[in-house]
Amino acid sequence: MIISMEPRRTARYLLVGILVASALAACGKRKDGEGDDEDGGTAVDAEPCTELGCFIVDCAAKGLDPTKITGTVYAPNGTLPLYGVNVYIPASDPGPLVEGAVCDRCANGLPGGSWVSTTTDEEGKFTLIDVPATDNVPIVIQTGKWRKQFTISTVAACQEMPLTTAQTSLPKNKSEGDMPRIAITTGNADALDCLPRKLGIDDAEITTDAGTGRVQLFNGNGANSFAATHPTGAMPLPNATTLWSDVNKLKNYDIVFLSCEGGQNANTKPQPSLDAMKAYADLGGRVFMTHWHNIWISGHWQGTGNGQKPAVWGGTTIANGGIAEWADRGTLGTPDIIDEAGHSKGMNFATWMEKVNASPVGMRGVIPTTEGKRTASAVDTTKAERWVYFQNGQEQYPQIFQFTTPLEAPVQDRCGKVVFSDMHVSSGSTSNAARPYPGVQGAGCSTNPLTPQEKALAFIFFDLASCVGVIQ
Repeated sequence: MIISMEPRRTARYLLVGILVASALAACGKRKDGEGDDEDGGTAVDAEPCTELGCFIVDCAAKGLDPTKITGTVYAPNGTLPLYGVNVYIPASDPGPLVEGAVCDRCANGLPGGSWVSTTTDEEGKFTLIDVPATDNVPIVIQTGKWRKQFTISTVAACQEMPLTTAQTSLPKNKSEGDMPRIAITTGNADALDCLPRKLGIDDAEITTDAGTGRVQLFNGNGANSFAATHPTGAMPLPNATTLWSDVNKLKNYDIVFLSCEGGQNANTKPQPSLDAMKAYADLGGRVFMTHWHNIWISGHWQGTGNGQKPAVWGGTTIANGGIAEWADRGTLGTPDIIDEAGHSKGMNFATWMEKVNASPVGMRGVIPTTEGKRTASAVDTTKAERWVYFQNGQEQYPQIFQFTTPLEAPVQDRCGKVVFSDMHVSSGSTSNAARPYPGVQGAGCSTNPLTPQEKALAFIFFDLASCVGVIQ
């Protein structure tokens, strides 16, 4: 079996057919620009048609191209195209999104159903075909709890309507749409807290847990306060232990990012905290951790000893039930390689990296990196998907892998996701107590363009938010 985060491609096509058929039956005939019946009479007995499906025009019968809406979905920065994002015309109001950790399975379908739907390709492009040709056509762009909704005032029949970048970029703040609630712990070895800024999220959306920002920072052992120039003012960050020690605190967040602290710092992560993190993921939470945060998976250990095991995830060897083989073997060289066969989106990931100019020309699947580590030497592929690895002679060191949770449940009953990265995300950015967040260029969060490894992690950043599904 292969664990996957496949975009929602459920039985919505059947749903669309049923909804269209029922709408036509209720309304008489579709609006196609002609008001009379085929025999020249008028459908005086038909109720007025109000369903959007009544306005889907059979353009082929007229010898014309179908009614289409096209565009490219971008990250909030408006420049990085995104793969696998749902774009659809809802059949009914999608309704509000539930805050915090919830079980979001792809089998649940698209919120509100859909008349027409698609997902973006490796260039972020999409085409909606046979769109209702009428006024006030709603559009939803969504992956997980990233969602933008808007209405097109008029869609002309049998023509193509391209959408603008402003329309199709994911929200950079709450006023533009829905955003997941994200917690990020700072660390002095990997500045994950800087990545949202590079992805285009407004600084005003980055606050402490006392604020209303959709991204909330906690101090691991990196930046421990905001700079006076930040929209929050010079406010201290709450300690990360206040986040991960309590599942009731964790479950307020949709996604938790844990920046490498340069060591496991096991004293700040006792067994009850390990148990709380597992419980959070089992509820449907999303967790991304780098390097020494492997303690959440391996449990407390020193060297190559088996150590203490948190329930289900634990152990430092595959033989004793662990997800991976764990031992510190130092820093790797470069580059890393995308495992195209090791996970369900491997080929899409490699193609996307080519399209965004992150892999060198002619070197498909290659990720130039700095700060790759060898904490994991193998992964149990019956429990997790290997996304990226480093080749060292005959050895392949997993650099990024992912598993769904609860791990002990059948794959179709799982709700959450956990990603481990031995590759540090930040490149050129730093986070430490001497520099209040976000620091200044060269001493804090870099404002340089996204590096190849940052682009690779951006792919996972948005994929992590998507629904949990299974490829049979």
